[in-house]
Amino acid sequence: MTIDIKTTIEPTFRTEPDDAGKLYPSKAKIIAGEILREKLENKSADDVEFEFEDLSKEIADEVKEKIKASLDIPRYKVLVQATIGTMKDQGVKITSRCLWDTNTDNYATASFQNEFIFASVLVFFLYTD
Repeated sequence: MTIDIKTTIEPTFRTEPDDAGKLYPSKAKIIAGEILREKLENKSADDVEFEFEDLSKEIADEVKEKIKASLDIPRYKVLVQATIGTMKDQGVKITSRCLWDTNTDNYATASFQNEFIFASVLVFFLYTD
């Protein structure tokens, strides 16, 4: 005589984060601001003029890694955009537009400025099932 036991496994997808996986963009803003200051505080335009591309990638990667390590948000996709430029008596506007769920997705921004350079970091958090 054989007994067949069937196990039913419930799906693991969630449409909203639970309380343990709640996102706090203010913590991400602090992390991004610290990294910007650490990387750019004593830099002048001459120091980084030809390194803007590599430096912005390095900053974006470090912000993303530190946010993923520090914040417990396993179901969020983290996107980071870093912009660096020189201060030459001109204005710059940085904008972005996203299509997302306003209940679960969010963003954080941080900026840095001295007399020679400016930098802006945008961090986007997109909740995934």
